[in-house]
Amino acid sequence: MDPVELTTERLLLRPVRPDDTEAVLAAAQDPAIQRWISSFPSPYLREHAETFVGRTAPEGWADDSMYTFGAFLPPGELTGMLSLAMRGPGHGELGYWAAREHRGLGYVTEAASAVARWAFTALSVDRLEWRAEVGNGASRAVAERLGFTVEGVLRAGVGSRGVRRDSWVGSLLPSDLGLRSALPYLPARTQPSEAKAQVGEDCRWHPLSSPS
Repeated sequence: MDPVELTTERLLLRPVRPDDTEAVLAAAQDPAIQRWISSFPSPYLREHAETFVGRTAPEGWADDSMYTFGAFLPPGELTGMLSLAMRGPGHGELGYWAAREHRGLGYVTEAASAVARWAFTALSVDRLEWRAEVGNGASRAVAERLGFTVEGVLRAGVGSRGVRRDSWVGSLLPSDLGLRSALPYLPARTQPSEAKAQVGEDCRWHPLSSPS
């Protein structure tokens, strides 16, 4: 796909490019980003930033595997980064981080909302997932503000610097934002507890069905 730009009330969301190297490198020095983003090298060096803006991000757009947006203020200042990784037909995963000096201002929530709507309307995504290591409360707060339903904990759900850690997983559906799905969604008719009770009822011993 050719790279696209999105706009929100306060932000320009656009693909990163080589002249963003310095801004990405500076933001990535934040210990919190390196702690919680498992894909971030630590220490984060200039070569990592150059590879990200010059190869990784553009290749994701070119092969439709991951769409990366930098979230910029009108003067051009980087407030954060967002990525939409395609996990299968109609299935994407949303990731994001905020530059330290721009946290607490709602920029990531604003940007992520725009990316989610774009995914549902332009890419026919039917299920958007969010994952974060258990304990990353800031990421979870953004996901919940966006309308994600936190579905549970994945044991050893994320690899982080030589170890595996538990992760939260959540989902956002087009209907959560009042949008139409590309494919019809048929939710389960019974809850797990109800299904278990039904199985117990169906399998209960009865004299007329006992072996002879």
